[in-house]
Amino acid sequence: MPSYLSPGVYVEEVQTGARPIEGVGTAVAAFVGFAGQGPFHRPTLVTNWNQYVQTFGGFVEDSYLAHAVYGYFANGGGTAYVVRVGGASTDGVLSGKQVRGSATPVQLGGLRITALPAAESDLTVEVTDADGENPPEDRFKLVVSQGGKVVESYDVSTKKNVKGYVVTQVSERSKLIEVTDRQGAALTRPERQTVTVPAPPPAGTTPAKVDAQEYVGDLADRTGFGGLETIDEITMVSMPDLMSAYQRGMIDAEGVRTVQLAAISHCEQMGDRVAVLDAPPGLNAQRVRAWRMDEAGYDSRYATLYYPWIKVFDPASGRNELVPPSGHVAGVWARSDGERGVHKAPANEVIRGAVDLELSLSKGEQDLLNPIGVNCIRSFSGRGVRIWGARTLSSDPAWRYLNVRRLFNYLEESILIGTQWVVFEPNDDRLWSSIRRNISAFLHEEWRRGSLFGRTADEAFFVKCDRENNPQESIDLGQVVCEIGVAPVKPAEFVIFRLSQFSDSTSLVSE
Repeated sequence: MPSYLSPGVYVEEVQTGARPIEGVGTAVAAFVGFAGQGPFHRPTLVTNWNQYVQTFGGFVEDSYLAHAVYGYFANGGGTAYVVRVGGASTDGVLSGKQVRGSATPVQLGGLRITALPAAESDLTVEVTDADGENPPEDRFKLVVSQGGKVVESYDVSTKKNVKGYVVTQVSERSKLIEVTDRQGAALTRPERQTVTVPAPPPAGTTPAKVDAQEYVGDLADRTGFGGLETIDEITMVSMPDLMSAYQRGMIDAEGVRTVQLAAISHCEQMGDRVAVLDAPPGLNAQRVRAWRMDEAGYDSRYATLYYPWIKVFDPASGRNELVPPSGHVAGVWARSDGERGVHKAPANEVIRGAVDLELSLSKGEQDLLNPIGVNCIRSFSGRGVRIWGARTLSSDPAWRYLNVRRLFNYLEESILIGTQWVVFEPNDDRLWSSIRRNISAFLHEEWRRGSLFGRTADEAFFVKCDRENNPQESIDLGQVVCEIGVAPVKPAEFVIFRLSQFSDSTSLVSE
């Protein structure tokens, strides 16, 4: 309580019991694939197509990442994270065009230095004292030499909050090296020393191999799927170039399955995102069914599968080409979320940019695929190319529909973030009442928007947080238990009109 020591009028701001829960974003994609330039292995934020081109380059022949990202933004996507892979091998031809491989990084104290593709030969990097008298302990000079000549020099710091931070300075100015901080390592001024940084190996004449570990990555180094673990807002994961690698012999069928299982495992572990998987190209409906059931065998409520591939215009070749649909599908998810809401199944939606399909499916062929969770893409005369399925790869009927899975992801994440204030509050009836009130208000608004099923709010959800589910034993353990039940809206997947004949006869009534 404040102390009032002298006469007067006092104004105080008082925190009310209401702490509104705001809905989190539902449409942020992560793409893993091949690009002609840009940083390898670490997730990079892009918010539009032009930003992607500036960082990773444009369309490259036989690579699907650019098409996926372009299709994502064209169909309504707004934010994405891109992980470039394909740089672990020492030789290779990437996307029909020779490129230099990825150089081996060199450790320098708490830093990692890697030569960029522009470095035609090995570099030497020297750590010397910063200019001036008695420079701060965090300051030092990084001198880059090639062929015995100094080509770049930077006066930098190991402090992240200053203008001269070494990672930022080198990233913005250097054409020859990339500097990153080693996750988990102490970031202090490196000792005076000189190291040799090998140039990227020259392009070979045989296809490079892509190791599944490149996709899996490492959490400590913030690479691959491991790097995506640190980004909470991601809600969908696509790997369009996994099939490109498979087509070109860079990874075998078992490697494809390993990577797709790793993506599914990542989504299940995070619990707030869904994997958007592509089927292999060139398969008919019967073969896709066999691949889905026998070879892949996935069973997850955090994964979806779309078939067949779509045909789009490819600026790199100047003609229409087949590409995996996952990037465009992710964009449709984002568009549907924005126009209708995450509770609406992202199906019966036009795929913008798709001019044709790899295979035109019949109703009978979809009858084989829909029950096993393969979301078909169909072409309808006068109605364009549309997504005609909205199922997960789960065998559990409760999680059959994609919109139910994504609705729960949205609700869980929103409630999780919106109730952080509860931690360390006094665990008593007042706290439980506040929790019930705040969560009920949030769910009531979702019900009004049509996200939940029920004629009344009581039919749509319940929130229980009281003495019954918070006994003294739970209180002594520092726990607050809140039980929430919601009735999600299911999509009208099968619309049935029953027609019958009837005769309009008038009965005769005798007087």
